[in-house]
Order: sequence, then structure tokens, then C-alpha cells
Amino acid sequence: MRWPRDVRTRLLLIVLVAVSVALVIATIGFNLLLARSNDQSADSLLRQRADSERSLMRVERGRIVPVETASDEVGDSRVWLFAGSRAVEAPRARAATNLAAQSLVGGPRRFATVEDTDERLYALPIVAKGKRVGTIVTGVSLAPYEQARRSALFASLVFASTVLLIAGAAAAWLLRSALRPVELMTEQAEAWSEHDLDRRFGLGEPHDELTRLASTLDRLLDRIAASLRHERRFSAELSHELRTPLSKVTAEAELALRRERDPEEYREALSEILGNARQIARIVDALLAAAQQDAGPRGVSDGADVAHAVADACRTVAEERGIELTVDEGRQRYPVGVDADLAERILHPVIDNACRYGRNAVSLSLARADGAVLFTVADDGPGVGPEESETIFEPAVRGRAGLADAPSAGLGLALARRLARSVSGDIQAVSSVSGGRFEIRLPAG
Repeated sequence: MRWPRDVRTRLLLIVLVAVSVALVIATIGFNLLLARSNDQSADSLLRQRADSERSLMRVERGRIVPVETASDEVGDSRVWLFAGSRAVEAPRARAATNLAAQSLVGGPRRFATVEDTDERLYALPIVAKGKRVGTIVTGVSLAPYEQARRSALFASLVFASTVLLIAGAAAAWLLRSALRPVELMTEQAEAWSEHDLDRRFGLGEPHDELTRLASTLDRLLDRIAASLRHERRFSAELSHELRTPLSKVTAEAELALRRERDPEEYREALSEILGNARQIARIVDALLAAAQQDAGPRGVSDGADVAHAVADACRTVAEERGIELTVDEGRQRYPVGVDADLAERILHPVIDNACRYGRNAVSLSLARADGAVLFTVADDGPGVGPEESETIFEPAVRGRAGLADAPSAGLGLALARRLARSVSGDIQAVSSVSGGRFEIRLPAG
């Protein structure tokens, strides 16, 4: 038998099994207690009858002398009176019962059950002056007790079945009512698509488990919607960023092939094409590095080597603008828990921006900070205002210093932060009146 997958059915089955087990235990316990009570009642009645018979007789000179006739009082009860082993009085009874009563003569106080006639007997010795002179045996039919026991068993089974049906119906109704909001939430979630990101469950202030679940899912949907909007915006800006150099490459190639040109003109066209191709390659390589970092293990590199490699790559831009680019690596090693190529891709956009917007000097320094390697890039340019310390990392958003600059879509810092966070690092812009300052934190190796 396969366990049902429906939660409501499983819970209902668990409730029914638990109630069934409890009812079975209660029914068995009740009938056992009733049977024990019936047995005790029968034994108590036999004792009372025997004591009553004993009180109606006396012993004179070793002989039993009845004071009154007891049979009139006891009616259809079974009472045997034995003097020694001889029956003085005996009721009308079946042979099996008489034989059982005879077998009790001479023994101690005791009970016996005659299975063939469904009767129970009790023997009471008659003792006078320390000498036993006879025995009283009383009997009672167990048929009424058996009938009461059967009736009680039938009634208890009917009662248990009724309780089980009522409990099952009540549990089914309660579970359906309790899980109905969950079904509605599931239906709503299935009806929504990735293009319908503004729909929410909206069950109000959380006050129980279901409303807390709905509130949690609403917050999760908010984060997913924000992430999807960010990714869509990022994809759109990335497409624009790639389209610009591609258009330049196409335009330069078409212009160069439109007519015959001098070798120098061809050289200039090829240089322009190469520059745009390298820009495309940097963007694509950064995206590939991010994807590879998410899918594979991290490597280890030397922070000083990474800093010098990035400084050398940006040296051309620095020289064109008359910027003095320096690296302060200190006197110790700074192992970084990231591949050298990826670490360089993270640092390059930051240093490149510093060289473009700095006036005279750009510095790159290394330090340790709480289990990480901290790269600090400082320049003497206009810096980053407090209100734009986060927005400049958004795709297509540029700081005040870059508004009138080159027509770039502003993806360099966005890609750099994306890569840094993919390796448990980060990039922060520090507001400063004395120039630009960026801190790149990468995990220590």
C-alpha cells in the first residue's frame, strides 16, 4: 500500500489511526474491567448467601440443626448443606453441578466454576469448637453476567464505531478548513507567472502559522521580484554595452572597406577596431569568470602580484592622463583565496576608473582586515558623494564625475562588485572630500 502524497489525507489517516488505537485500548480496557467487576459481584453474592445460610443454623452435639428453612428466602439460588460428606440439603441441579459441589466438601473456603453448566460455586466450612462438622456450598448461574458482558461488548463496539465516524468526519472538516488557505495560496502561486511579479498573498499582519507563512512568502517574492528586475536591467544594459563597441567595430570596418586607403589610415581603423574588440572581450571574460566561479572551486593567488598586474594593465591610461600610479604592497605577503585572473578582473575596473577621473595621482595599497585582504584604491579626483556611494554600482548608473565623460553604459563597477560578491568579497565606495576612495575586500587564502 502506497502512502498517500496528499498532506490532508495523510493527516486524516494519522488522526483515524490514533483515534482507532485509543478506542481499541479503551474498549478492551472497559470490557476487561466489566468482566472483573462481574466476577467480583458473583463471588460477593456467593459469600453473602453462604454467610446468610450459616447464620440460620446452629450446631448441637456435633450435629447441624437448621433454625429456619433457607430455601424459601433464597428462591432459585443453589445451596447445598453437607454434614461431613453426606448431603443434608441439596437443590435441584444438573449432575455436573452436584458433582462439583460434592468435590468441594472437606476443603477450605474456595470458589469453583462449572464450565458445562456455566455456574460458579463457593464452599464455606461449618466449624464448631474447632471441629469441622459440615460444609455449605452456594451456587449462582453466570448466564446473566455473560449476557451483560456480551451486551456491554456490543454496546462498546457500537459506541467506538460511532465515535470513530464522528472523529473522522470532524477531523476531515477541520483539516479541510485549516488547509483551505494553503490550497488557495497554492492555486494563486500556480496562476502567477514570472511576468506577474507584483501579485502578493496579502493576508495582513501575521497572527498565526498560515499568515506568517504568507508574510514570509510575500517577502521572498519581493526579493525574487527585485532580483529579476535587477537581472533584466543588467541584461538590457549589458546588451547595450556590447552593442556599442560592436557597432563601432562594424562601422570602422565598413568605412575602411568603402574605398582604398593609405596604410596609415588602415592602421588607425584597425587600432580602433582592436580597442573596441578588447572592450567586448573584457566584458565577456568578466561574465565567464563569474559563471566559472559559481560553478567551480576557488584558487589562491598573491595579492601583491595581482596588484602589480592590474597596475601594469592600467599604466597606459594613467600615462595618457599624466597620472602617477603607485602600488604600496607593504612588507608582507597577502595570499588571496581567489584565482589571480579573477582577482585582476575585479580590481581592473576600479583602478581604471581611478586613472580616468584622478587629477595627478592614484595609489593602490594592500592590508589585512578580519580574515580578508583589503585593496584600497585612492585618487585625487572629485570623489564619490554620500548619496551615490551605492548607486554607482548599479548598471548604467554613473557618478557625477562621469556624466560628461565617455559614452559608456557604466557596467564596469557593477560587474566588478558582482564578481567580488560571487567569491564572498565586496566593493565599497568610501565618501571623501579629498578624492575618490574604493575598498575591495577579497577572502584571504
